Amino acid sequence: MAVYHTSRLAAAAALFTGMTLSAQVAAAPALVIDAASGEVLHQEDATRPWYPASVTKLMTVYVALNAVRTGKITLQTPMKVSARAARAAPSKMGMKPGSELTLENALKIIMVKSANDTSITIAEAISGSVEGFASEMNDVARGLGMRDSNFVNPNGLHDPRHVSSARDMAILARRLLQDFPQHSHLYGIGALQLGKRIIPTHNGLIGRYPGADGMKTGFVCASGFNVVATATQGGRKLIAVVMGAQNARVRTLQAMALFDASFSIRGSGNVESMPVTGGAAPDMRPEVCSRGRNSEGEVPIPIGASAPLAFAPQEDSAASFFLSERNRGQGSGPAQGRTMANFSGVPLGERAILQPVPIYLGRAPGWTGRVAGPTGVDPEAEAEPNKRTAAKPLILGAKPPAASGRAVPQARGQKAAQAKPAAKPKGKQVASGRRR
Repeated sequence: MAVYHTSRLAAAAALFTGMTLSAQVAAAPALVIDAASGEVLHQEDATRPWYPASVTKLMTVYVALNAVRTGKITLQTPMKVSARAARAAPSKMGMKPGSELTLENALKIIMVKSANDTSITIAEAISGSVEGFASEMNDVARGLGMRDSNFVNPNGLHDPRHVSSARDMAILARRLLQDFPQHSHLYGIGALQLGKRIIPTHNGLIGRYPGADGMKTGFVCASGFNVVATATQGGRKLIAVVMGAQNARVRTLQAMALFDASFSIRGSGNVESMPVTGGAAPDMRPEVCSRGRNSEGEVPIPIGASAPLAFAPQEDSAASFFLSERNRGQGSGPAQGRTMANFSGVPLGERAILQPVPIYLGRAPGWTGRVAGPTGVDPEAEAEPNKRTAAKPLILGAKPPAASGRAVPQARGQKAAQAKPAAKPKGKQVASGRRR
């Protein structure tokens, strides 16, 4: 029988969050695996069904990259935005029906901005419809051994039929890294630049935790705050999954604690052989969103162009925790008195410099091929606009030159600096809807 290191890590998570074990860790799934071997280092209810929210978009990326690999579409293929996509609930880019963007830019957008309209545009371009794409998602999930998952949309907007588990998301993350290593840069982008607008990541580990190099967050009220995260230290890469956290801060800190403890241990048992739990996914809405709590969902950690940390994050954001630490004089140097340091014994470190990755909307220069989009009649083309989910109008930005733009680690003790925008483009930027 496999022995998992649950008690040590659960106690550590309870220590640094300042919450009881029963209230925080034991209540929701968590999993850490070795990315190379699939060895399980820690698990808490890892096969329990859970609403994945926007970590669903990792499967959207897998299906899209597989379509590129098989020649069904290219990264530069322009995709047409349908009325159905344009009316998606936030978070969204606010693209108008008939506008276009390339698959490559769309993949970056769903990884960083978590835009639901862009996810639908990808689905319709590859499979002709959301329903057809969901069928492909489920076919891929079965092929990868994701036994706890059923997908009904490409973005993770809540549907009681749309479920997964921490185990399945760890399997998916591992296969993304193994099957498409040339595209691993998609998961660690710290910010995007569209026109004059900087769009920061929702992932509180990027640029904060030593070796954190990517993956995806998710939130709907029914799921709580989820994250699939990767980190690499000493040539060893781990994958951590946290589901059902009470807010973004707790999600980030729990993932950090799991990484901190897991890099020093070896486990036993493989993620693919974990037994199925079964049952229904719990609805976290009463605990997470009651009385308006977290009603705005995820707010990405701002990346300003002025002084470091010159922003006012929401109370429950990961940024709020780090800002309050710095304001107490605990943002650098020996970490005496810091809850995280009480567990790990090492300083958290300043945030790395984040250079935004330029993106653009519209066709790639010189493109003469086909435009991909939904097949048949758009079922929502004649529908009345949904005022609740409508975003502000989109003004297409200029096409900036290609750039790398990932988080650049810096030495401990080096003063943090904020991201500086790339060269000023000529176009204007997009306005977004409510964050997820």
